[in-house]
Amino acid sequence: MPQMEWIWLTALIIFAILEAATAALVSMWFVGGSLAAMISALCGAEIWLQILLFFAVSALLLLAIRPLTKKCLTPQTEQTNARGNIGKRAVVIERIDTLNGKGAVKIDGVEWSARTRSEQPIEVGTLVRITDIVGAKVCVEPVVKPAKEEEEEKV
Repeated sequence: MPQMEWIWLTALIIFAILEAATAALVSMWFVGGSLAAMISALCGAEIWLQILLFFAVSALLLLAIRPLTKKCLTPQTEQTNARGNIGKRAVVIERIDTLNGKGAVKIDGVEWSARTRSEQPIEVGTLVRITDIVGAKVCVEPVVKPAKEEEEEKV
């Protein structure tokens, strides 16, 4: 049998170059397996044991390290607190006219540019509900009060 340590060293180098050439972790596990097989070849182990060590160490590295690297390499998206405004009520402080790109509401003391999904303008002082946030503008719809609430406000 040819000098197996040279074959394992060649495999190790090829896997290392392949790993360095890619942005994702695809062959790091095989570098470790090749190293284990090369060490066993230098110690005089049989070819079947070298191959077994290559696959066993590669599989163990894959199972042990892949979940950690996947967690670290997955981009973390941080949700802003602006999305927490969806569903809240606000008061129109500048007439909302979506066709002309004008309008503003006040949410918890903060002024936001506003627009509606419909083309109907909403007048100042109207109570609205936030339905979505698109860019730096909130999408709103007028709050329709039940008839019972309207009667209570008149009294």
